[in-house]
Amino acid sequence: MKILFIGDVFGSPGRDMVQEYLPRLKDKYKPHAIIINGENAASGKGITEKIYKQFMGLGAQVITMGNHTWDKKDIFEFIDDAKNLIRPANFPEGTPGKGLTFININGIEIAVMNLQGRTFLPAIDDPFTKADELIADAKKRTNLIFLDFHAEATSEKQAMGWYVDGRVSAVVGTHTHTQTADNRILPGGTAYITDVGMTGPYDGILGVEREAVLKRFLTSLPVRFEPDTNGRNQLNGVLVSINEESGKATKIERIMINEDHPFFS
Repeated sequence: MKILFIGDVFGSPGRDMVQEYLPRLKDKYKPHAIIINGENAASGKGITEKIYKQFMGLGAQVITMGNHTWDKKDIFEFIDDAKNLIRPANFPEGTPGKGLTFININGIEIAVMNLQGRTFLPAIDDPFTKADELIADAKKRTNLIFLDFHAEATSEKQAMGWYVDGRVSAVVGTHTHTQTADNRILPGGTAYITDVGMTGPYDGILGVEREAVLKRFLTSLPVRFEPDTNGRNQLNGVLVSINEESGKATKIERIMINEDHPFFS
């Protein structure tokens, strides 16, 4: 079982890269399932129903979110009906949406989970305790469990990887927008990477126009951050291979597409 995960899609540059390269990635890697983190897909903050449907139309099975889940207010109008859109499961009780979903690929179920860290992010419920709950629910139906852990601190992401090692098939980190080179299979059989990276502007700073970010650092004055739509773009992701019977990962491969790392089919 091969799962393609595309990291934080940022604004229209990221959506353009998904539209251009996802068909080519499907041809090259033949993934059985495609998951996209879309929490930055609408102008760098949040997602709309139109974008959600666009990703699904391109072949994604699940869209995951993060700390910008609620930034586009119309999400409250469709999140409960969007069965393949999940937000961090450790948002407080009563929050709209869900943090766990199941997809069926040729008769085999895959559980997809979304959790958010708490270090340097808004205080929400404990992601480790919630992970235990979600894994227990998922194990009733399948051994194939994929976790998008949306967190800031490298230590918290690594801690989550070790905490669930052997209990889930993969833990992929999102949020920091910079791909890390620590993809590995942990001893218990869980594929892990601290951050998948971002799909969007390549020449901005974490996707944002450089000038605004530099002004903020140089002056400490408040500035408006906008996606960098005038430069080159990139796509970052991972391909995870999983044994269908055991649920253990056998390989995790980084994918990076930009002008310095061109795509070869």
